[in-house]
Amino acid sequence: MPIAVYILGLAIFAQGTSELMLAGLLPELAADLGVSIPEAGLLISAFAVGMLAGAPVLAVVTLRWARRTALLVFLALFALTHVAGALTPNYEVLLVTRVVGAFVYAGFWAVAAVTAVGLVPVTSRARAMSVVTGGLTIATIVGLPAGTVIGQHFGWRAAFWTVAVLSVGAMAGVIATVPLGRPEPGAIPRMPAELRAMANPRLWLSYATTAFVTAAILVIFSYLAPLLTEATGLPSGAVPAVLALYGVGSLIGITIGGRNADALPFRTLAVSIIGLSLMSAVLALWAHTPVVATAAIFLLGGFGFAANPALNARVFSLAGDAPTLATAVNFSSFNVGITIGPWLGGLAIDAGDGYQLLGWVAVVLAIVALGTVILAAMLPLREAGLPRPMDTAVVPTGPNS
Repeated sequence: MPIAVYILGLAIFAQGTSELMLAGLLPELAADLGVSIPEAGLLISAFAVGMLAGAPVLAVVTLRWARRTALLVFLALFALTHVAGALTPNYEVLLVTRVVGAFVYAGFWAVAAVTAVGLVPVTSRARAMSVVTGGLTIATIVGLPAGTVIGQHFGWRAAFWTVAVLSVGAMAGVIATVPLGRPEPGAIPRMPAELRAMANPRLWLSYATTAFVTAAILVIFSYLAPLLTEATGLPSGAVPAVLALYGVGSLIGITIGGRNADALPFRTLAVSIIGLSLMSAVLALWAHTPVVATAAIFLLGGFGFAANPALNARVFSLAGDAPTLATAVNFSSFNVGITIGPWLGGLAIDAGDGYQLLGWVAVVLAIVALGTVILAAMLPLREAGLPRPMDTAVVPTGPNS
C-alpha cells in the first residue's frame, strides 16, 4: 500500500478529531462563550450541515484541479478555521468557522477517496479505502478522548490549536507523498461524464445502502452513554472504556472488510449488515446484562464498520471513469445516515419504551439496507456479456457494473 494512502488516513484522523471532540467539550465551551449547552450543541449540528453540502459542491468545483492541490487547499482552510475558532470570543463567529471547516473537510474526503483508489490497483480499492476511513475510526479511539482531555486541562481553545497543528502536519505529509499528478487534458473529469455516471440506478441503490447502514449504526451509537448507564446499569466511569472497545471493534471490522470487499463485495455487505442486525437485536433483548451488552457493542462496531470499504469501493466500480461526483454524493449519503439515525433514536426514546427500543429501530434499518443490497444484486446489467455482480466476482470496473 503506498505511503500516501496512509498519509491521507492520518489527515482524516486530524480532521475527524475535530468532528468528534466537541461532544466532550460542550460544558467548557458553553461557559467560556456565555451560551447554554444546547446552544453550544448547535456547533455539532453546524458541522453536520457543512459536511452534507461540502462534498458534492467542492467535488464539482475542483474537477479540473490537480488532486494534491485540492487536498492542500482544503487542509489549509480547515487549519485556518480552527485558528479563527481558537481566537474568537464570539459564538456566532465560531459557528461560522464550524460550518466552513466541515464544508472543506467534506471536500477533502471526496478528493482523498478518489486519490487513494487512483494510487492502487483495482483489486485493492476497498483495502485502500479501509486505510483512509480507518483514520476516522482511530479518531474515535484516540482523537475524541485526547481532545477532551486537552480541552479539560488547557481549555477548549487548546484543542482547536492542536487540530490546526495536526492539519498543517498533514499538509506536509501530502506534499511529500501525494503526486501532483495533473491528468492529461483528455483525462480530466468533465461534468457531462460525471452526470452520466450518476444515472446508473445501481449507484442510487448503493447510496441508499450507505445511508441505511450508517443510520442503523448511529441510532445506537448516538445514545450509547445513556444506554449503558440507564439500561445496562454501568457506572458513568465505565462508559469511556466501552466506547473505546467499540472503537477497537470498528478498527478490526474496517480492516477485515477492507481485505475482503474487493473480491467479495456483496458477501461482505451481507455478512456485515446481518451481523449489525443481530447485534442490535441482542442489545434490544439483553441490554440489562452488562457482559452481553458490552460484547454486543464491541461486535456492533466490528460488523457495522466492516461494510464501510465495500460501500466506498462499490461506488467507484459503478462510476467507472467519472468517480468524483459519485464519490462525493456517497459521502453525503453517509451524512444523511448520520442525521437520520440520531433523529430516529430520539423519537424512539421519546416514545417512552426505554433505550432498548433503539436496538429494534436499528434492526429495521439494517433489514432495509440488506434489501437494497439484494435488489442491487438482482438488477440486470445494462451491458451484455458482463457477469452478474455476485460475490464470486472481483469488483467490476465498468461504468455500468
